Amino acid sequence: MQTLTANDAKRNFGELLLSAQREPVKISKNSKDAVVVMSIRDFEALEAMKAEYLKHCFDSAKDNLKKGAVVDGESFLKSL
Repeated sequence: MQTLTANDAKRNFGELLLSAQREPVKISKNSKDAVVVMSIRDFEALEAMKAEYLKHCFDSAKDNLKKGAVVDGESFLKSL
């Protein structure tokens, strides 16, 4: 993944947009990673994966509830 400073990203914004179409670009500010710029296609794919994972977790929880495979929250926390 390419990394740019915030100043480089600002100075070369057009190039940043072109690079982000090919792969995500990390931007750092004050020597710390700050953001990642990515194409809308990559962003939408990431959001779709997150939604699919949440749906899977929800469906799995519903199945566990139907099977009675549940854990009392208070008991679970005490066991930690």
